Amino acid sequence: MDIVGHRTLRDLLLEQEARHGGKTFLVFVAADGARTELSYTDFADQVRATASGLARLGVGNGDKVVVHLGNCPEFLVCWFALAWLGAVLVPSNTANTVGELRHVVRHAEAGAVITAPRFRRLAERAAPDVRHRILVGGGETGWLSFADLIADGEPPMPDLAPEDLAELLFTSGTTAAPKAVMLTHANCLFAGEREWRTVGIDSTDRSLTALPAFHVNAQTVTILSALTAGATVVLLEEYSASRFWQQVRDTGATVITLVAMQLRTLLAQPPAATDDRHTVRRVMYALNVPDHEKDAFERRFDVELINGYGLSEAMTVVTAAPVHGEKRWPSIGLPAIDRRVRVVKPDGADAAPGEVGEIVVGGEPGRNLMLGYYRDPVATAEALRDGWLHTGDNGYFDEHGYLYFFDRGKDVIKVAGENVSAMEVEQVLCAHPAVAEAAVIGVPDPVRDEAVKAFVVARPGAALTEESIVEHCTARLARFKVPTVIEVREALPKTSIGKIEKKVLRAEPVEEVPR
Repeated sequence: MDIVGHRTLRDLLLEQEARHGGKTFLVFVAADGARTELSYTDFADQVRATASGLARLGVGNGDKVVVHLGNCPEFLVCWFALAWLGAVLVPSNTANTVGELRHVVRHAEAGAVITAPRFRRLAERAAPDVRHRILVGGGETGWLSFADLIADGEPPMPDLAPEDLAELLFTSGTTAAPKAVMLTHANCLFAGEREWRTVGIDSTDRSLTALPAFHVNAQTVTILSALTAGATVVLLEEYSASRFWQQVRDTGATVITLVAMQLRTLLAQPPAATDDRHTVRRVMYALNVPDHEKDAFERRFDVELINGYGLSEAMTVVTAAPVHGEKRWPSIGLPAIDRRVRVVKPDGADAAPGEVGEIVVGGEPGRNLMLGYYRDPVATAEALRDGWLHTGDNGYFDEHGYLYFFDRGKDVIKVAGENVSAMEVEQVLCAHPAVAEAAVIGVPDPVRDEAVKAFVVARPGAALTEESIVEHCTARLARFKVPTVIEVREALPKTSIGKIEKKVLRAEPVEEVPR
């Protein structure tokens, strides 16, 4: 199914400017509460001026530019200005260390870096040899200020094709150095079309996110879907559980996107009489939390979670619960409008309903699947096979065609020939009244192949012992699933969007597993 035609991001921006010119496109709420609003025309004008300035520097078709910024209007402006010129956005996670940012710059073969004053020294150490260094919100020796970059006059309009590269989006690098997912203009347009239809929004909606704009979730579920529908983007500079619902009310948001960390921290806030006073009609969510947390959240805030599943290599949403139909929680929904989804066994045959296998997504590379991994033909050939993206994630269909997530392939722990879902064990651990957070990994076991190791964080003021954890899990899990190695910690390592970073836990020295 082709729902985007022979168009590019530049085409989409110009079309929506013509249709919605004076309407608010972006509402940005800074950490200090200051608010900036840009109409569709305001935004397009800033894109044109930035594209003109970049063109004067010599940035053009195919050039890679690293944008190391937190949530701000300039991130979006740079994204579309680069796309206008046929250049390539390389978003960098603002939590990146010097070494990680250096990898992004070098692997992408970037010729320019755009960042903010607080990241200046980091960028200077990570990217000392790039041709252009641009600073948003300040001026320093050796740097061009973003204000001075902006130029008058119409920018050049080089010929662009939908299959041209628009973005290199680095994966989290769970098992190796992060890979760069190649995403085209068509990938972005498909994402916008798919997501507004999946979420069920229109031009009257205000779609809010506090997730980082350098992440595929915010880019697609919020920004591209709103632009495609002619709606309004509400972008928060940072997430604050204590301020979130007031920001939702103040901005008139009708659609919000949450991840598990946000849901749990919102639930942890003291109840207020205003908790259910808002205009939100859709809450887009990814994967699962325990039933008791889901039920408590929906009841307290008078919303319904729309569960879904996606990944960067597919430019996000693959399946989602129907907004107007049966949700079948904890299902991650039905295939989105342009998606073909299968669950396959190791021999490539389709799994039967209820049978766990790998989730694979059919499509066309460079259109509704990634073009591949940049400068990594081996990984590309492994992921894209015969028109199918092999996700490495495991799941199963029920008899009605709803998909259920079992686990990441790398998170399936093999215990004496039995498959243990790390997610299942984590959900049981999180149901313990004294457990605030949990992460489960497999560690080598000379007898059973692997043992189940749990890292847990206690709730404030709660007494948490290994004995109580084992007792709790034994009552709820088959014996082979019960963790045999347990560590109680003060905190767990997190990514920029609050996901527990298991690669850090896996990299730690492994002690001998108790017999």
